[in-house]
Amino acid sequence: MTSIDRVFVGLPSPVIGRAGAGGHPCQGLWHTPSGQRPPIGFIATHYNVDFSEHYLASYLAERGFGFLGWNTRFRGSERTFLLDHAVAEIGVGVRWMREQAGVETVVLLGNSGGGSLMGAYQSQAVQPTIEPVAGMPSVPGVDGLQTGDLFVFISAHPGRPEVLTNWLDASVIDEGDPTSTNPELDIYNTGNGPPFSVEFLAQYRAAQVARNRRITTWVKDELVRCAEAGVRDRLFVVNRVWADPRFVDPALDPNGRPPNSCYLGDPSRANRNIHGVGLVNSLRTWLSMWSLDDSPCRAAPHLARLVIPTLLIEASADSGVFPSDARTILDAVAATDKTAITLPGDHYFLQPDDARERVADTIVDWVRARI
Repeated sequence: MTSIDRVFVGLPSPVIGRAGAGGHPCQGLWHTPSGQRPPIGFIATHYNVDFSEHYLASYLAERGFGFLGWNTRFRGSERTFLLDHAVAEIGVGVRWMREQAGVETVVLLGNSGGGSLMGAYQSQAVQPTIEPVAGMPSVPGVDGLQTGDLFVFISAHPGRPEVLTNWLDASVIDEGDPTSTNPELDIYNTGNGPPFSVEFLAQYRAAQVARNRRITTWVKDELVRCAEAGVRDRLFVVNRVWADPRFVDPALDPNGRPPNSCYLGDPSRANRNIHGVGLVNSLRTWLSMWSLDDSPCRAAPHLARLVIPTLLIEASADSGVFPSDARTILDAVAATDKTAITLPGDHYFLQPDDARERVADTIVDWVRARI
């Protein structure tokens, strides 16, 4: 087995410098075959999940590539996320790869939620469009970003507002009360299904969109109210975010996932838990990340500027990224050279035993055919 070198990379952000306690805002691990400087390197970043030890890093390093598992300062801090800041900090990692690690070909790897984030990065590098949120100043480093050369999606969600809205519990009556429920819109009320009628699903999806927009309206009003009192921002909670009908009924948007499953196991239990995406937000983060009407994290506008060769890998038994999500991404990508492949596995390709080997081999074959 190939020996792997792992080098810690800590760098300042264009926005803020090193913390008083010593930590760098931008951090990651550079994985390479021992003693080598690979000319081809991958970079993977997520909105808030630590990707420094990404599960594919060692597999791709063993196959002769570099891999930068890269984190912006929003790792573990989803509640304060701002897209323009994040793409500027991804740019720090891309620039380091080219100027310090000697990488000639940069492969942007968009895994899970990182799919739309890395898509937004490439879009901004090609044609800057991302604006500061809610009157905030422009961010240094958000323009003049270096483009990637190839793009790989793995188990990717279409966009942050889309995924949260599809998962929002439409039966919530009172945002301030996690127990409030309209039984006629409750997917966990067996009287509604499964199977769910076409009419119920249409009503449910419309109610999810309406809930997202109600929160956005409240956020905008609250920004004004807080500003009048001299308060710049505040945190708030969005309860019950594990309620996509597809979690309950695998006949909807079918793949190989088990029934009654989500990333936290039993979705009815997860839905009343305190873990999940979008649960805690600042007002500005909601507008930057989750709002259907305001967020620049919607994937489609950015994917329309993704013209570099693109590979999309879908997991056959993913319980949170569904076949229609993969089709949505592929259809939105503007590249003429785009390939979609479905491989056996769950969202993280933990199963079957050789799932990650297959993913790595698929990526390597695709990249080598284009370099």
